[in-house]
Amino acid sequence: MESSGTVAVRKILSLGEPGGTADRLGLGPDVEWVQVDSVSELLNRLGESTWSGVFFSGDDSAVEGAGFALRLGCSFMLLEHYPDGVAILDKESTVVWVNRRLGDWFSGSPMVGLSFYEAVGHPAIAGPEIHPLSSALKHRRVTTSTIAQGDRFFRLNAAPVLDGDRAPDYLVVTLVDVTDATKQRQKFQALHQAELALADLTTNEIFEMDVDQRIELLKDNILHYTKDLLNFDVIEIRLLDERTGLLEPLLSVGIDSEISKKPLYALAEGNGVTGFVVATGHSYLCEDTANDPLYLDGLIGAKSSLTVPLKYHDQIIGSFNVESPEVNAFRESDLEFLESFARGVAVALNTLELLVAQRSTATRQSVEAIHGAVAIPIDRILNETVQVIESYIGHDPEVIKRLRSVLANAREIKAAIQKVGDSMVPAESLPASAQPATNPVLRGKRILVIDADEQVRTSAHQLLERHGCIVETADQGQDAILLVRNSGPEQAYDAIIADIRLPDISGYDLLMKLKEMLDNPPLILMTGFGYDPGHSIVKARQAGLRAGAILYKPFRLDQLLTTVEATVRGERPPNRS
Repeated sequence: MESSGTVAVRKILSLGEPGGTADRLGLGPDVEWVQVDSVSELLNRLGESTWSGVFFSGDDSAVEGAGFALRLGCSFMLLEHYPDGVAILDKESTVVWVNRRLGDWFSGSPMVGLSFYEAVGHPAIAGPEIHPLSSALKHRRVTTSTIAQGDRFFRLNAAPVLDGDRAPDYLVVTLVDVTDATKQRQKFQALHQAELALADLTTNEIFEMDVDQRIELLKDNILHYTKDLLNFDVIEIRLLDERTGLLEPLLSVGIDSEISKKPLYALAEGNGVTGFVVATGHSYLCEDTANDPLYLDGLIGAKSSLTVPLKYHDQIIGSFNVESPEVNAFRESDLEFLESFARGVAVALNTLELLVAQRSTATRQSVEAIHGAVAIPIDRILNETVQVIESYIGHDPEVIKRLRSVLANAREIKAAIQKVGDSMVPAESLPASAQPATNPVLRGKRILVIDADEQVRTSAHQLLERHGCIVETADQGQDAILLVRNSGPEQAYDAIIADIRLPDISGYDLLMKLKEMLDNPPLILMTGFGYDPGHSIVKARQAGLRAGAILYKPFRLDQLLTTVEATVRGERPPNRS
């Protein structure tokens, strides 16, 4: 114990006979010894006065509890300056003694003589042990619990002072301040709940809200939890465009509007902290913006910033940045919190993308299914209409006009379905893996496919229309000839793909018929390897078939597209293996 310095005589509480201890220890004559004969009596008298020390007689084997007294006597001086709170309670939970730390923590009132819970301000007991003091005495074991006093949290350990088989009369209670650790754990738990709630939309919400509304709801949730849980007011979130490397702003609060629009790329140099974090995948704590070469202006007057990557599994999808007008405003714990929350944000963004992609994919499949169901029937209408036009004997101009109107309307139906599909499933709503092919050479080009096999004609619609082509089909050569003849300049075909062996005509004969109507027919012939009994391909080449304009079944999609693209351009397709 520390002497108060206000009395001339030092008082020492002695367990057992002190004998000549004062002389041996050089304490001098100004020592008042107060002898007790048991540990219980020693503990009982600790609260009576200010003691300069505690002594025990280890030589006196008759002294009750000498083993405990040894530990206690050696420890009292340390306990007084121990960094955690220590108290000794009697069996009624009344405070007998407290060390300096505990007294400093609860200095609003004297503690000795009060019940323990009264002395520490009637705290809430969070468990796991609901009655730690009584349980320690009753079960003769150490109990542990957590208590909360105001905004502070302590881990309480209660150890009974065991004296043989007798029921313990005293408890040694320690309090460890666990406020920071507890608040950090609570914050992580709250952040975890926030992460789950970020994109937690009900089925009705998903179907009642469009894409933009769902994005706005997610942004509102991110902003709410960032401010309330993390206490950050200056926020910027950017998403990575994988195709361009551009970091597109998603959410910006407190950042200068012009600066927030500045294009940043996922590059480690020249694109600020944000570009560095996305490029490397590492978080970055900028303690002083004025002395950090990576930092680019964000918040006007920002003195420090914290930036973490948005990661979904191992994929970097963007960045999360917060800033402060104070130097060294962020700690390592802030970094941990923001990294944790950023993982939840990344999951929510991915979930939102999946919802949009799922709905867009379903819509696209529906449009393709509708188009696929009507494509061949509409082609039949086109075929039959041109047949009627050619065979019509009366040649009444009004009838011919109406028949041509049927042709135009049938073609408009197909175009309308394709336009509706494009508007319902905008390309930007699909993930990169599901993005429709964009080929400016094929976009809007008119393709005529002639084959007796309906599956071939259906596949032509599916494959070529995905690349922006406008496809019409016929199952025999004569219908194809009539379609070409009754197509005006706006409906002229950019490529005509025909099997070399049609039910009514060979590929060579088809070429010759087309040459009667077109200067340079854009014909592509299809055949199986080694199959050309009428030498149709040889004769067609001799008659002017474009070089390389042959597809050998079965051919790959890329071969089809390359050949069609070369024909549209008027070029020779490259050699194919």
